[in-house]
Amino acid sequence: MVLAAFSSIHAHDHGNFKGISLFSTMQPGDKAALLMVHFGTSHEDTRALTIDKINQKAKESFPELEVRQAWTSRIILRKMKERGVHMPDPVTALQQLRSEGYTHILVQSSNIIEGIEMESLRREVAEISPVFKDIRIGNPLLYTPDDYKAVIEALIQRVGTDKTVVFVGHGTYTPATAQYAMLDYMLKEKGYSQLHVGTVEGYPGMEEVVAQLSENGAKEVILLPFMFVAGDHAKNDIAGEWKEELEKEGFQVSVLLEGLGENPGIQDLFMEHILFMTGHKMLDIRGKKERVCAGKRKILNKPE
Repeated sequence: MVLAAFSSIHAHDHGNFKGISLFSTMQPGDKAALLMVHFGTSHEDTRALTIDKINQKAKESFPELEVRQAWTSRIILRKMKERGVHMPDPVTALQQLRSEGYTHILVQSSNIIEGIEMESLRREVAEISPVFKDIRIGNPLLYTPDDYKAVIEALIQRVGTDKTVVFVGHGTYTPATAQYAMLDYMLKEKGYSQLHVGTVEGYPGMEEVVAQLSENGAKEVILLPFMFVAGDHAKNDIAGEWKEELEKEGFQVSVLLEGLGENPGIQDLFMEHILFMTGHKMLDIRGKKERVCAGKRKILNKPE
C-alpha cells in the first residue's frame, strides 16, 4: 500500500500521540475502513456541498480504505428517516463494519472543536473498540495551534483581508467555547483586526462582537457561518437573528450562507487529520504519563 508506506515513514511520537502505522498491525485477511462522522443536516442543498463533498474527497484521498458515513444528531436522523433516508449513527455503522469483517477502523468526524460532540463520539468508540483489532479517532478541525493557523489561512483565502467579516460558530456551554476565543485571538495576533469570531451559544457572543466592530469603526459587515454545514443555525440564527440585531446596531450587513465544508482548505485539513491518524495512535492520560516516566528513567540511567 502506498498510503501505508507513507504513514510508516512519517509516523513519530507527537504530543499525546504515539507513532505507529495502522497498517503495520494488519495481518492477512484483515480489512481497513474509514468512517466519516457528521452531525448531519436536513438541508439537502448544503449537504451536497459539504458532507457529500468531503465524503467523496476522502474516497479519492484514501482509495485503500472502505469509506462509510454516520450521523450523530438523533433529531436529524429521525427527520431523514421520515423522508425515507436511513442514515446510521456511529455505533450502528461500526457494528455493520464489524459484521462485514473489518478489523482496522479510522473514525473522522467533521466536528469543529473538541467539545461535547467529540466527547460523545470518543466514548462511543471506546465502548465498541474491543471488537476491533485497531480503531482510531481523528481530531476535530481545531485541535493543535497549527490547525488554527491552517484554518485562518483557509478563511483568508475565502474572504480576503479588505472586508470586515464575522465568523459565527455554534458555540457551547462548556469551557470548550474558549477554542473560539483562541481563534479570534490568533486572528488579531496575526494582524487581521477586521476579522472576528462569534458564537450563537457561547463565548464570544454577539455583545463581544458588537463591541469589537464598534471599536474598529466598522460600517459594513459580512456574516459567514463557522459551521461545517450551512443548515438551521446558519439560516435561522445567523441570516436571521444575528443579521437583524447587527442592523439594529447600525451596521450594513450581508450574509454568505456557506458551510466550512465547502472550503477546499478546510477539506484538505480534515484529510491531513485522517492521514495523521493512519500513522499515530492517541495515548490516554495513563499511557502518556507512563511514556513520560519511561523517558525520565532513560535519561537518569544514561551512562556518563
